[in-house]
Amino acid sequence: MATGIRGFWCLAVVLILGFSTRCAGGSYSIRVDLSEQRAYLLQNGHIILQSPISSGRYGHLTPAGRYHVLVKDLNHVSSIYGRIINQAGETVVLDANSGMRTPRGTHFVNAPMHYFMEFRPGFGLHAGYLPGYPASHGCVRMPEQDAITFFRAVSVGTPVTIVGTTPRIRHPQTQVVQARSVQTSPPKPKFLFGLFRF
Repeated sequence: MATGIRGFWCLAVVLILGFSTRCAGGSYSIRVDLSEQRAYLLQNGHIILQSPISSGRYGHLTPAGRYHVLVKDLNHVSSIYGRIINQAGETVVLDANSGMRTPRGTHFVNAPMHYFMEFRPGFGLHAGYLPGYPASHGCVRMPEQDAITFFRAVSVGTPVTIVGTTPRIRHPQTQVVQARSVQTSPPKPKFLFGLFRF
């Protein structure tokens, strides 16, 4: 039920973003806080949506700094990372890269990165799996509904600011429970009225 409510509010935000962009010429930006593991969509400096994320893990950290959206690609796939599957479609190697040798009867499948918003060559925000701790190869993963909202709001040139320090998680299972509870909590509707400025 909570997931359905979150889906409703995300859809409402998408519709309002489209309306307000055309009517009010809203100026959007993205802020990613690595310490909090959250991404924020801002309009004219005000937060209108926040999303849990999974940023780059140690060894593949997401770079902090000030950037701009360089490319938007609805059906992007990784050119390097993915998995190796057999003929039955079962995963043989989960965390594979394109340079790995594939055993006979298997092949490499590039990782999907839908709603990709590249902010630096090789790094972007996109829909993906959130285990509850930093786990990517440097990109910023977010729930698909949130990625759709961000993707529809931003344009090439939209500012992206990444701050904070990637946390070192010792007990990821505890974090998974916390992240899921955040994902299923519907956002408070009060920000919707601010977009219309009643």
